[in-house]
Amino acid sequence: MNWLAHLRLAQGESLVRVGNLAGDFVRGVEVAGLHPELQRGIEHHRAIDRFVDRHPVFLRGRDRLAAPYRRFAGVALDVFFDHFLARDWERHGDGRALDEFVDVVHAELEEHRELLPPDLLRLHERMQEHRWLTMYGRLEGIERVLRAMAKRSRRAAPLATVTDELRRNYGELESDFRELWPELLAWSRARSDS
Repeated sequence: MNWLAHLRLAQGESLVRVGNLAGDFVRGVEVAGLHPELQRGIEHHRAIDRFVDRHPVFLRGRDRLAAPYRRFAGVALDVFFDHFLARDWERHGDGRALDEFVDVVHAELEEHRELLPPDLLRLHERMQEHRWLTMYGRLEGIERVLRAMAKRSRRAAPLATVTDELRRNYGELESDFRELWPELLAWSRARSDS
């Protein structure tokens, strides 16, 4: 699952939610030196990634992608699943409209900006300005996100065209998401309650 799913699955305090997002931005950061609630969110992020990466539905989804894309299938599926989450937010969200949820997330990021890992701090303004989290619900938005990811790394160049695989397998990937999401949501809630 990508950023939107991590934010949606975060339970509790705003700093824990920020930590769930920050999990993708702590390479080279001494996590033990971060605020304890951020650490809790980062650990939740990592637990979600472990759960999803080993799940049979996720593995099946990876196998749906053509061979040239399999090396990046994990990243692509994370973004594809965020697409289905955003597209069907009324069904899978937290009861608020997606725009309202995203506004709250950006307010929390702003409130805690002095605690953010440097990479997330740098990205936050662009993320907010371009409304990245809300554009996931449209295929054009997913294409834009994946092209941006591809530009950051020459090795990730196939990501620029991987939305062709989403189009080719749209119904099957949507079905995969619908099977995985309720199980992931229940698992995340149970983990947060323990």
